[in-house]
Amino acid sequence: MTETKIALITGGSRGLGRDMAINIAKKGIDVIITYHSNQDAANDVVAEIHQLGRKAEAFQLDASKPNEFDDFFKQLSNYLKFQNTEGRFDFLINNAGTGLYKPFVDTTEADLDDMFNIHYKGVYFLTQKALPFLNDGGRIINISSGLARFSFPNASAYASMKGAVEVFTRYLAKELSPRRIVANVVAPGAIATEFGGGENKTNEKKREAVANFTALGRVGEADDIGSVVAFLCTEDAKWINGQRLEVSGGIFL
Repeated sequence: MTETKIALITGGSRGLGRDMAINIAKKGIDVIITYHSNQDAANDVVAEIHQLGRKAEAFQLDASKPNEFDDFFKQLSNYLKFQNTEGRFDFLINNAGTGLYKPFVDTTEADLDDMFNIHYKGVYFLTQKALPFLNDGGRIINISSGLARFSFPNASAYASMKGAVEVFTRYLAKELSPRRIVANVVAPGAIATEFGGGENKTNEKKREAVANFTALGRVGEADDIGSVVAFLCTEDAKWINGQRLEVSGGIFL
């Protein structure tokens, strides 16, 4: 009998993270999500995954605060020990994050620190803390952004941290290879969610511009990303390692 695999998704209560969780569950994988403050939304995701016949659980976590990670992994470990004898999981998806759209000249030190803490420092040390619980042969998927490849005004702080995550991911792929752990980046283009104030969902002028710049002629939807992340958790993706997969419909080609 094949052992059920488990995925941990940070920031899984809304937006892209929610869709990742649902799509991964549809692949027959049990799911653990974290949420920052919206417990009701997290519980809704858990309930939807249960309806798909998979196990799911949600834990509160501020992914920008490494000093909270030890307590989080103690809770996670206790939960995992009820799910399997080893107390381990298989897939880590570093998705949690916030947007900052502000001109470079107006970006403050506090703004930059916020972006660093949630998008780079948090990802770096959460991954480090996760390693004792991640099965050999497991996978790490870090969420970046198309903005690490192309430049759009007012995203310098956010995009710079995503660029750092992409470099970090290649190092993970190299240094964790003795354990057969692979690491990849998924870089969404403009997606119609509430992220960053929801402009890609509500600002028609921006949506039209994005559609005009994109080969497939539209703004992306959450399912465009969640399905790719779920694919990377399958055996079909076993030989993809150290790669950046931009999922943008062909923007700025």
